[in-house]
Amino acid sequence: MKQHSPPPRLSLRGITKQYPGCLANDDVHLDIAPAEIHALLGENGAGKSTLMKVIYGLVKPDRGEVLWDGLPIEVKDPAQARKMGIGMVFQHFSLFETLTVTENIALALGDDAGALDQLAEKIRTVSEKYGMTINPEREIHTLSVGERQRVEIVRCLVQNIKLLILDEPTSVLTPQEVDSLFITLRQLASEGCSILFISHKLNEVKALCHNATVLRAGRVSGECVPAEEDTTSMAKLMVGDDTPVSTTYPKKLGSTPLLCISDLNLHSDDPFGVHLKHINLTVNAGEIVGIAGVAGNGQEELLASLSGEHLCPDGKTITFAEDAVADLPPDQRRRWGLGFVPEERLGRGAVPEMSLTENALLTGFLSGLLSKGMVAWKKAETFADQIIDQYRVKAAGRHAQADSLSGGNLQKFIIGREIMQNPKILIAAHPTWGVDIGAATAIHKALITLRDQGAAILVVSEDIDELFLISDRIGAICNGALSPVKPTPESSIQELGRMMAGDFSQSAHEGSATL
Repeated sequence: MKQHSPPPRLSLRGITKQYPGCLANDDVHLDIAPAEIHALLGENGAGKSTLMKVIYGLVKPDRGEVLWDGLPIEVKDPAQARKMGIGMVFQHFSLFETLTVTENIALALGDDAGALDQLAEKIRTVSEKYGMTINPEREIHTLSVGERQRVEIVRCLVQNIKLLILDEPTSVLTPQEVDSLFITLRQLASEGCSILFISHKLNEVKALCHNATVLRAGRVSGECVPAEEDTTSMAKLMVGDDTPVSTTYPKKLGSTPLLCISDLNLHSDDPFGVHLKHINLTVNAGEIVGIAGVAGNGQEELLASLSGEHLCPDGKTITFAEDAVADLPPDQRRRWGLGFVPEERLGRGAVPEMSLTENALLTGFLSGLLSKGMVAWKKAETFADQIIDQYRVKAAGRHAQADSLSGGNLQKFIIGREIMQNPKILIAAHPTWGVDIGAATAIHKALITLRDQGAAILVVSEDIDELFLISDRIGAICNGALSPVKPTPESSIQELGRMMAGDFSQSAHEGSATL
């Protein structure tokens, strides 16, 4: 007797969602089988986020049908999604710093949490089973970023999980943590759980996923088996044949110091912040220095010191060329020639309610956009148009508000705004975070061009592949201390991963000499 294969765990049929001025999803069809790890790929604005929100009950589609185990169903809200067995781990964690692991998970489960002591035991059992051991009594602020992600995943696993949705899950992890996560995901799949894996890191998709669906401009543009493709062919499905998706860059070492940090110590006022300890670093004209690190290890404090958001009483700890600037505010540092791309896009990189023209003016005011104290609006509009055009920012024009853009497109606008001012020193935090592969390639080329024009560039990122691609020298920050910084060809991903975990393998004296 012929056996029938089970229906897909999840089927989407003709999902369509229209927003004002944007067709986010256009007749999307998608099938995910039981025990399948399925990748959802696409450039920024392709419709991935909207589709995830439809599956999780955060957005109601205008047209189309959702089938669960072969039966049509309407997912009204996330609570219903969780009862069905759908769990979702967002790119930005939603955890309360001062609460314990158990308390955070209990809040997420609501009425289904039960007694805290029983939940704590379940958390301990489930986390150990999947190799993600967590102490349920730990407060969140004491956990590393990798451990916080474990909390988010375990929150899903303590339910009867049948489909796990992961949005850019490896963007904040060390290579060793990525390996551990993949072991967990493969174990989950072997037990019948379906996984929807959203990522821009195509080498990881190729290593992990059984099948992939590609979205472009809201429609399904292709499907593939990642193991049978290379990263270039998958990238072409995402962005088309006309967009460059990969390249290599020659390494260069500058000789004239432009940015110098000398024995910088900083006591953080934030109760959950990190104190900087004896930071020494030189970035020369005509080179890119990359600093890796898992979030929460001092990057924010270092960036605030360099941008001028945090002033240091001893002005000589930070110098631009030979000018002491550590006690100078941000506008004076910009007048010297500093460009800065902050980690937080909305609120620091851009004002949400302001137009792109107004946001271009925020830091571009020194580029001839003011005349006798008055705004030269035509010039400001032209500057905004140039950023939108050169960096292929998907927006409804220069009058669009910043918060109407997808995260990746806003990032393109912010970094384009800084690079197009031709700064002498550029400090960029996560320059291509959340940006699709085509846009990332364009940003990398712009950084290399700026380097070759003589700028000193410091890139702080959690994306190790990116740092090895564009950095001339490379190092890591951990718990407020900076590792030795060495020429990139002399380092390795494994070594950098160890340094991100605090294993510098050299004495502080040797590290300072290297710098």
